Amino acid sequence: MLDLDAGKYAAFVWPAYAITALVFAAMIGATLSRARRWRRRVEKDGK
Repeated sequence: MLDLDAGKYAAFVWPAYAITALVFAAMIGATLSRARRWRRRVEKDGK
């Protein structure tokens, strides 16, 4: 199965994974927010 033991580097590996996941989540959130704003503006101005 999965071997999640990072050994002596665990103190560096797991925080790096956590930071990466947070950055990805923030990028996805910002993109979705921008897309919603853009869509509202287009629907408002287009009609």
